[in-house]
Amino acid sequence: METIIRKEDLAYRKASRRVKELKGFYGNLTSYCMVIPFLVVLNLVTSPDYLWFFWPMLGWGFGITAHAINTFGIGKSWEEKKIRQLMEEESKSPKTF
Repeated sequence: METIIRKEDLAYRKASRRVKELKGFYGNLTSYCMVIPFLVVLNLVTSPDYLWFFWPMLGWGFGITAHAINTFGIGKSWEEKKIRQLMEEESKSPKTF
């Protein structure tokens, strides 16, 4: 009974962490999509001779790209396999008290 509860607890924690990651990424992306157009308009109205809005757009864009890779991308499957392997090793090893 205890192992079932423990597995459910671990699954819940994992799902909760994943939801937080997704929420953080989508919040960042939403902010970007709202702020950058505002900066474009502000730039074009106040100083159309110098297009400075590219700098925050590129910098924040690189940040969002890194956030997306961290949230969705590279290495996630390896990470999951390694976690499963370590959990299996722990469950097979004799318990010492």
